[in-house]
Amino acid sequence: MKLPHAVNVLLLGSGGREHAIAKKIAESQRLSKLYIATGNGGTASCGINVPDLSPVNFGGIKQFVISNNINLVVVGPEEPLVKGIADYFQNDSDIYHIPVIGPTMAGARLEGSKSFAKDFMVRHNIPTAAYKSFTKDKADEACAFLETFEAPYVLKADGLAAGKGVLIENDIESAKNAVKTILGGQFGMAGNSIVIEQFLSGIELSVFVATDGKNYKLLPEAKDYKRIGEGDQGLNTGGMGAVSPVPFADKEFMDKVVNRIIEPTINGLIEDKIEYNGFIFFGLMNCGGEPYVIEYNVRMGDPESEVVFPRIESDIIDLFEGIAFKSLDKKELIISPLKAVTVMCTSGGYPGDYRKGLTIEGVNSVENSIVYHAGTKLEKGVLYTSGGRVLCVTSLGDSIQECAAKSYAQIEKISFEDMYYRRDITKDLI
Repeated sequence: MKLPHAVNVLLLGSGGREHAIAKKIAESQRLSKLYIATGNGGTASCGINVPDLSPVNFGGIKQFVISNNINLVVVGPEEPLVKGIADYFQNDSDIYHIPVIGPTMAGARLEGSKSFAKDFMVRHNIPTAAYKSFTKDKADEACAFLETFEAPYVLKADGLAAGKGVLIENDIESAKNAVKTILGGQFGMAGNSIVIEQFLSGIELSVFVATDGKNYKLLPEAKDYKRIGEGDQGLNTGGMGAVSPVPFADKEFMDKVVNRIIEPTINGLIEDKIEYNGFIFFGLMNCGGEPYVIEYNVRMGDPESEVVFPRIESDIIDLFEGIAFKSLDKKELIISPLKAVTVMCTSGGYPGDYRKGLTIEGVNSVENSIVYHAGTKLEKGVLYTSGGRVLCVTSLGDSIQECAAKSYAQIEKISFEDMYYRRDITKDLI
């Protein structure tokens, strides 16, 4: 089976990841029309925003797909996947023939439940930190388990918590208090159970594959910067910048990742009879040259997408076709040898309280770099902030140093009140 040559695509999501995907789709020779629900101020230049269609309104999505002759649905964020949008399409006789790029609800549990993911890794001998899961009524046992580890202590809300469900505490009393706080409702339903795991010391990186459930393509790896402050200080955020490729992810290391992690994961999904058509994001820790899985995500990363997709030179709709119809092994994936660096600009106060509706100026002055919108809205030709992470600037070049310098130079042209960005992205790698 194949998609028609001219494809109508519905992309779900509204962040920087979705802008990166939308731009790559818009470059395809096979695109007829692209709709983005809900989209943002940047995706409006790639296709048609559908601001009133929520990515979790499955009934509304069905009607839109039928009314607009959609041939392909691409899911950007995790929530619709965890809630079962792929299953919804498969089980509806009106739309079952329309492929969804994203796993079924069973596959999405790799991100939707930390305990499920950890159990999967152990079952399939995939290297990860030692751990144990506890439910709300086992808070005392959870605190006792902490005593078996040395500081620092890693605590994870089991469910989806918008990237904020992981706490790292440096002393035992703080860790015990955090256990009670999480199980007491800090992250809502996501904290009905908790995973406590051993702290892994090393440097993080993100590895991505596209898979049709049997075959896979290894996408460019990336490293993101999660902390709000320079020198990786302060609160965790959704990501303050990213770089691809990652200098320490050499052939020897990546061979270990493929043999010990990626292939056992794909084979594990097959063994467990879990249908999976989409992306897998491996959050890894490089511990002295040995890779360990910190977490799985069932979609592309953000802001990693903003450095991964610009390096993909082949037609993305061809890649989606391979994912959808289990013919990925017959598709070509061409990766640019150029480096990519993105730097995120945020609203003052983020990741805490911040203002919205601030006027953004200078975006159209950026040259030879890409501005990806994350939290923006466009009204009557004026661009405003609408989120904490507002936009990022991505630059390509022959060296990481060159890319970073280009992005920082172009950011100087952009302004909105209380704009903030880290000035040390990639400095740890140069």
